[in-house]
Amino acid sequence: MAKSKNVLITGVSTGIGYDLVKIFLANGYFVYGSVRKKEDADRLTTEFGSSFRPLIFDVTDHQAIDKAAKDLTKEIGAEGLAGLVNNAGIAIAGPFVDLDIEEFRYQFEVNVLGLVKVTQAFLPLLGAREDHPADPGKIIQISSVSGRMGLPFVSPYVGSKYAVEGISECIRKELLLYGIDVVLIEPGPIKTPIWEKSMDPVLEKFKDSVYQAFMKKSGDKFMGPALEGAISSQKTAAIIFKEFKKKRSSARKLIVSQKFKNWILPNILSTRLLDIVYGKALGLLK
Repeated sequence: MAKSKNVLITGVSTGIGYDLVKIFLANGYFVYGSVRKKEDADRLTTEFGSSFRPLIFDVTDHQAIDKAAKDLTKEIGAEGLAGLVNNAGIAIAGPFVDLDIEEFRYQFEVNVLGLVKVTQAFLPLLGAREDHPADPGKIIQISSVSGRMGLPFVSPYVGSKYAVEGISECIRKELLLYGIDVVLIEPGPIKTPIWEKSMDPVLEKFKDSVYQAFMKKSGDKFMGPALEGAISSQKTAAIIFKEFKKKRSSARKLIVSQKFKNWILPNILSTRLLDIVYGKALGLLK
């Protein structure tokens, strides 16, 4: 079978997606990258050159995704996709009791249902069809350590990543039929705009909440220090690409700085003990 050199990456206007485009291009791939705005499409086309083509769709617009998949099939049907990187995502934060149900709905529409729809739409190009003319592709799901460990005041985001983890565990087994691998990437704090976009206005938005002071303390004690020691999106993209290129990738790839402090130690402690640690640190435990 022929080896495809085409990849599709969602959410490439900034952050990890943007840096993934650069590293795939540098290694000889033709990259299709999803963006929501034409101005981003124009900017990236100018910057990345002839081996990049933007696909303009919002991952919550299922009709637009279907159209993009149909158009791409006409363009590269015989070649297929070597990879799909489900990177598009947002982070919604706030106290659970104060969050509107529509905020949870939108969080899941983007991070979960968007990922599901994109994956389903492009699966045939990855090899989920009879007589696929190219080697089967690989699906990279950008999850998070938050898909295995919950923290206060980010329940919509954490819930969405738990869902991504569970869905990916299931479809990895199902897609053995076609030889399509599914890899979960679980970054810890990464220096990307996602948290700047979501966390900066949170304190102001919930200024009248009983949890406002606790959120500020959480930012000072945990979020701020975590972001200061965060891994760059460029380094994260390089690790993801290396995992993509492996013949036998990890089923789950954890990417965290200060691994003992940020991952091993919290997982050594029992769930109840960890609740007490956070409760005392934030003043939630009376």
